[in-house]
Amino acid sequence: MKLLGSYRSPYVRRVAASLNLMDIAYEHDAVPVFDDPDAVKTHNPLVRVPTLVLDDGEALVESYAILDALDDMAGNNRLTPASGADRRNVMKLTAVGTGTMDKTVWAVYEGRFHPKEKYHKPWVEHNEAQAVGGLGFLDECAKAAGDNWLAGDSISQADVTAAVAFAFAKMARPKLDVDAKFTALSALSARCEAMDAFSSVTP
Repeated sequence: MKLLGSYRSPYVRRVAASLNLMDIAYEHDAVPVFDDPDAVKTHNPLVRVPTLVLDDGEALVESYAILDALDDMAGNNRLTPASGADRRNVMKLTAVGTGTMDKTVWAVYEGRFHPKEKYHKPWVEHNEAQAVGGLGFLDECAKAAGDNWLAGDSISQADVTAAVAFAFAKMARPKLDVDAKFTALSALSARCEAMDAFSSVTP
């Protein structure tokens, strides 16, 4: 299978780290979607990454749907429980992590894609505040977990998404000073980043 998209995208990176943790082999194509949209449009009408092209040519789109499909393929290596309260917990934590990514991306895009005279600082600050809220929630969860992972004794999609969201916010919005503000989440992120599954897909 082939994963399309740069690891600078937190959505691409969380799929890549998940593939590594699931021990599913893949080829990576860091196609620059803004410079070469046709390379992605062939597989995804939305022209968005990540897009995962399976060996039979089927294309999976949107990171949440890709990860759900991968859990089905991974067997005992799945990162989200199949059912019940454990699944709901991991899904909630993952949703907060993904929402944090969304808000950080929107804050970044305001400056990247709008001309200077159209830049709306209150909108940036609004999105940054929401990202900080998500990071703060995950930080409290990390404190409560202690030496465990966010949802128990083994790493789950909650940890993957939280760690990637934290690393992206740290890279893209350094003025938020997330290492100092969210020490427990910083430690969880460092724990993940020390694993080959993450360090091999560093932006």
